[in-house]
Amino acid sequence: MDRVLYIVSADHEANTYVPPHQHECFELIYYIQGLGSSNVGIRNYHFRPYSFALIPPNFKHDEKHTPEADVLFVGFICGHPNLPALAGVSDDDKDQTVLQIMLRMKEEFSRKRDGYTELMNLQMSEIIVHLLRLLGTGHTPSPSEDQMQYVLNYMDEHYRHKLSVQSLAEMSGYSYDRFRHLFKERFGHSPNRYLLSKRINYAKSLLLHTQMQIAEVSAAAGFVNDAQFCNMFKREVGLSPRTFRMKSK
Repeated sequence: MDRVLYIVSADHEANTYVPPHQHECFELIYYIQGLGSSNVGIRNYHFRPYSFALIPPNFKHDEKHTPEADVLFVGFICGHPNLPALAGVSDDDKDQTVLQIMLRMKEEFSRKRDGYTELMNLQMSEIIVHLLRLLGTGHTPSPSEDQMQYVLNYMDEHYRHKLSVQSLAEMSGYSYDRFRHLFKERFGHSPNRYLLSKRINYAKSLLLHTQMQIAEVSAAAGFVNDAQFCNMFKREVGLSPRTFRMKSK
């Protein structure tokens, strides 16, 4: 969960120098006005109006302001593994998206209406997504990775319902054969095998912890009928559902 720790405005007089220092959190420094340079880690950067510096935790950095400068900066915590790779000074986009979100954050902090901390955290998350898009060096999951995860999430929630591999393939945006290949490559099992495993495990739980009839367990776990359930259960577990329940007790 992204969390804002502070947001502060600062005015720097001309020819001022902020000596090297570091923070235990991320810091995003936006140069609304002013020119100068900054060492971030081992690299030197120049900043100008509508540029910003992203400083990861424990990165030494300094600032040298030539004319006077108007700066807005926010300290925050973020667990995104690729954000430190964006360290340095970069230009905002033509709409000054980063600045506009930061100004909204500043307004929330100033007015302190109900829920302002939660809203600021959401705005920080919005900035982070924008930075990853804008700078393009953070890892963005490939379409296949992203879609496969969505399909898996759907299967985890709906495995007790009737699901066809064809419908799951359509959800993923891939052909039937391509979907089956990508799914097995990503998760180690075919889609049907994954669904069967989920249904068998759920059926086991019902057999152990409820008094439901075998037909009821079969229907609740998503099998087509009792015969299919009993055959597949015995094939996978080595016992019929009834014997499994008796031996477990």
